[in-house]
Amino acid sequence: MKILVINCGSSSLKFQLIDMDTEDVIAKGLCERISIDGSRIVYQPKGGEKTKTEAPMPTHREAIKIVLDALMDVDTGVVNDLNEIGAVGHRVVHGGEKFAASTIINDDVINAIEECNDLAPLHNPANLIGIHACQELMPETPMIAVFDTAFHQTMPEEAYVYGLPYEYYKKYKVRRYGFHGTSHNYVSHRAAEMLGRPYNEVKTIVCHLGNGASVTAVKNGESVDTSMGLTPLEGLIMGTRSGDIDPAIMEFIAKKENLDIAGVMDILNKKSGVLGISEYSSDFLDLENGYLEGREDCVRAMKVFGYRVVKYIGAYVAAMGGVDAIVFTAGLGENNKHVRTDICAYFSYLGIEIDQEANSIRGEDIIISTKDSKTAVMVIPTNEELKIARESLELVK
Repeated sequence: MKILVINCGSSSLKFQLIDMDTEDVIAKGLCERISIDGSRIVYQPKGGEKTKTEAPMPTHREAIKIVLDALMDVDTGVVNDLNEIGAVGHRVVHGGEKFAASTIINDDVINAIEECNDLAPLHNPANLIGIHACQELMPETPMIAVFDTAFHQTMPEEAYVYGLPYEYYKKYKVRRYGFHGTSHNYVSHRAAEMLGRPYNEVKTIVCHLGNGASVTAVKNGESVDTSMGLTPLEGLIMGTRSGDIDPAIMEFIAKKENLDIAGVMDILNKKSGVLGISEYSSDFLDLENGYLEGREDCVRAMKVFGYRVVKYIGAYVAAMGGVDAIVFTAGLGENNKHVRTDICAYFSYLGIEIDQEANSIRGEDIIISTKDSKTAVMVIPTNEELKIARESLELVK
């Protein structure tokens, strides 16, 4: 069976078509600048050349139509008929407390996703646009919703309740939800496979480090704590997001800079993180180059970022009563050996020693700790699209 995986943003649409018999990606691409002048599709079939074609995309419906046409193109397509696509798996950012697992989409599911729009106003509406477009163009094909938040619904109450009046949880469901769940789910499963142990008998800490970043404690196959909260703003310092701060800073800055709440939130979401700390760049590649050159601003940003990761790992070791594996994933986690080395240097008490030769290898699932390390350290490239496809296949079956 072939599964089409769709990830809709407000003005973009990423897609992959995966043959689930082999789990090979047979076509992938990206629609950019939807509803903006200069919209285009980037498309690449397996074994073929990557092409970039400008095409008007006033809405996501036109973008989906262009994707389907590309998949069926006489020269570069990979299917002869849309009926060859057995299901469409949609990434949905926020499922609130309503969804603890992926689900087949029907009217009730759509209504429930809409009710979560105020929890993810930039993401859920765009996800719904993609769902509606696919339903219109592929009315007989099952649609599956795979939620970023679902994996974290196993967190115990003590991990997700905030120190606020409890009535806000009862009335508005204000609590920690966590994100990147599809990635944490995929990576923690893969880590157990690499250790040769049952998933429900392993304690894993997954560090999803990129422009958006989070750490999750996975104990015996369940997420028991995670660094992001009601929104993706909580937790680690990120590319432009502040992560954890003293809440009183918001009022302090608002008064000093004469800002309203929207202005303060704009700073916390778009002008903070390593961009704000370095006053140079939100791109970790830029910061890594500056770090290696000894630039003070880049060194400062990378050290502050890494220290926040260290604190979360240490907290989750305590929360789980130990750890079997610490895993790095996502753009920065997979590709920056210096960040991994610096973070792991704090955990010699766990019997960790890094094999620098292994730590220099990119693009592979690999154990980078030495064989005599008491705690395994791994690098596992995440594959959220494959996880979405697997979940979709199970539901369709």
